[in-house]
Amino acid sequence: MRRRRRNAVFSVGGFSPKVYAANEVMNFTLGFKPPAAGSSGPGASSGVTMENLEKQLICPVCLELFSKPVVILPCQHNLCRKCANDIFQQSANPLWQSRGSSSIAASGGRFRCPSCRHEVVMDRHGVFGLQRNLLVENIIDIYRQQESSRLVNMKPEQQQLMCEEHEEEKINIYCLSCQTPTCSMCKVFGQHKDCDVAPLSSVYMRQKTELSDGIAMLVASNDHIQAVISQMEEICHTVEDNGQRQREHLANHFDNLVSILEERKQELVGVITKEQDDKLKHMRSLIRRHSDHLERAVTLVESAIQSMEEPHMPLFLQSARVILEKMAATARASNIERPELGYESMSHFMVDTDDLADMLRNIDFCSSMSNTKAHLLQGVGDDEDDLEETESEFDFSSRY
Repeated sequence: MRRRRRNAVFSVGGFSPKVYAANEVMNFTLGFKPPAAGSSGPGASSGVTMENLEKQLICPVCLELFSKPVVILPCQHNLCRKCANDIFQQSANPLWQSRGSSSIAASGGRFRCPSCRHEVVMDRHGVFGLQRNLLVENIIDIYRQQESSRLVNMKPEQQQLMCEEHEEEKINIYCLSCQTPTCSMCKVFGQHKDCDVAPLSSVYMRQKTELSDGIAMLVASNDHIQAVISQMEEICHTVEDNGQRQREHLANHFDNLVSILEERKQELVGVITKEQDDKLKHMRSLIRRHSDHLERAVTLVESAIQSMEEPHMPLFLQSARVILEKMAATARASNIERPELGYESMSHFMVDTDDLADMLRNIDFCSSMSNTKAHLLQGVGDDEDDLEETESEFDFSSRY
C-alpha cells in the first residue's frame, strides 16, 4: 500500500523512474515517511514532502540550502565547504573575522561540528581534505529539479500574478524593451504597445538558465580563489619555517664566533698571566735574598754596638777584628741586584681589535650568492643531505 501511494504521487507529478529512484534514496537517507491516506491530494502531499526535504537540506551554519561542494564530517553531519572553512578559520584564528572569511588553512587543525559539537581533526589540506557528499549534492540537484517542476505544474491561480493597471489581466508576457513582466492588455492598449515582448515562460527559462550558469561560474571561480588562497597560506607557513630555520643557522654562526673569541681570549689571558707570574716570582726571589742580607747586616750592627761597649781593651780588640772582617765581607756582598727600568710594565700586551671590530660590524648576508643558492636548492630535489650541505654553505657570510 505504501509503495502504491508513492507511485501515485510520482505518477501525478510526472516524474521519471530515475527521479523516482532518487527520491526513494532521499526518503531512505533523510528518514521521510510517505504522505498519509487522508491527505488532500497529490499536490498537497508533494508540497509537504518537498517542504520537509528542504528542511533536511538546510546548512546549519548559513541556514540556506546546501551549496556545492557539500562535505561530510566524521560525525556524518553535512556542511557547505565554504561554511566549514569559515568555522575552521574562525576557530583557528580569533582575528579571522577582520581578514574575511575566504581564507583556507593548509596546515591542518581542528574545529567542532556545529550540529553535535564533535571535534573534527583536519589534515594539512584543511577543509579540502574532507570527503564530498555526492549523494547530498545529487539530492539537492533533484530537489531543485522537482521544485522547478512543482512551480511549473502549479495551478495558474497559485503562481500567476495580476497586472497592476489591468487588475483582471494576468501577467503572461515579458517586455524586452523595458525589462519587466506585463500583461497582454498593456501590450495592446497600454504603455508597452510599442515595445518588443516575448512569452513569459521562455524568458523565465532563459534567465533562469543564465542565472544557473552564472552561479556555476561564480562557484567555480570561488573554488579557484580558495585554492589560490590555500597555496598562499601554505607559502606563508613555508616562509615562517624557512625564516625560523635561517634564524637558527645565523644564531649558530654567531655562537661559533663567540666561542672562537672566547677561546682566543683565554689563550691570550694565559700568556699575560704566565709573564705576570714569572715577574712576580723573580721579584719575590730578590726580595727574599735582600731581606736575608738586610737581616745579617742588622745583626752585625747589633754585634758591633755591643763590642763598642766592651770595657776591656784586649777583648774589644779581639771582637772588633772579627766584626770588621764581617763588615768587609758584608760590604763586598752589598751589591744589590735591581730589576731593569720598566720591569713592572705590562703594556706590551696590546691587541689591536679596531679592524676586527669593523669586520664584525660589517658582517652581512652574501647577496651575490643568493641566486646560486636558489638554483642549487631547486636542483637538489629530495636529497636532504645535499640540501643541508647546500644551505650550510650559502646561508651566511661575512663582508670584509
